[in-house]
Amino acid sequence: MSQDLSAENLNKINLKYVFTDIDDTLTLNGKLLPNAYEALWKLKNAGIKVIPVTGRPAGWCEMIVRFWPVEAVIGENGGFYFYFKERTLKRVFFNSEEERRINQQKLKQVEEEVLKKVAGSALASDQFTRLMDLAIDHCEDIPALSDEKVDQIVDVFKKHGAHAKISSIHVNGWFGDYDKVSMIKRYITEQLTESMEEVFEKSVFVGDSPNDAPNFEVFRYSIGVANIKKYLNKIKTPPTFITTQEGGDGFVEFIDFLKL
Repeated sequence: MSQDLSAENLNKINLKYVFTDIDDTLTLNGKLLPNAYEALWKLKNAGIKVIPVTGRPAGWCEMIVRFWPVEAVIGENGGFYFYFKERTLKRVFFNSEEERRINQQKLKQVEEEVLKKVAGSALASDQFTRLMDLAIDHCEDIPALSDEKVDQIVDVFKKHGAHAKISSIHVNGWFGDYDKVSMIKRYITEQLTESMEEVFEKSVFVGDSPNDAPNFEVFRYSIGVANIKKYLNKIKTPPTFITTQEGGDGFVEFIDFLKL
């Protein structure tokens, strides 16, 4: 059972890391507003490391890790992480360039079937900057599809042997035995000096939708912005705390409680 977020609840966490979703968690109505971006800088200036964990594509993640006050970014639902070391951008992928090429050919077949079978569906506008997965829009730039049609899209992915996750805006599918949780753990193991247990003890994960549920399960402390409430009946393990505000305003509410 989730609790309301409060300063008292947050005081029990020796916070050092914030892992956070982006869409409808940092953003509000599709925009990253000044208050949420300022909240990221407050964390940075307080010495708290921020690692976005997103379904957004490699092209976006390149920009995010360069221009946002973040330590690293995990993108395309765990397909890779990008970070800077000695002023050089480093990219770590789950699979090889050749495997990515083969998987993109297989995903093209999935794309053709989805667009043919599911009326009203569309390729996500950011697909051209993706390296690992296929994103089908279900409400970002098109009229919202019904739950039944979203489930149809998922079924097509699974029929082809692909993984599929539903975000607040897209259905993302990919080939390869990875997800956000596995890449978070790999990033911790490869790039952080503390043990996995120590990092999770000093971390929170912030999210908003069913595809964040695996992260709610593995993080001892997790926060759902208020828009998570409409998905609670679809989530096996809800977030530890829920904000009163939605999207980026909920993220700011969390940061304000920290009194940085």
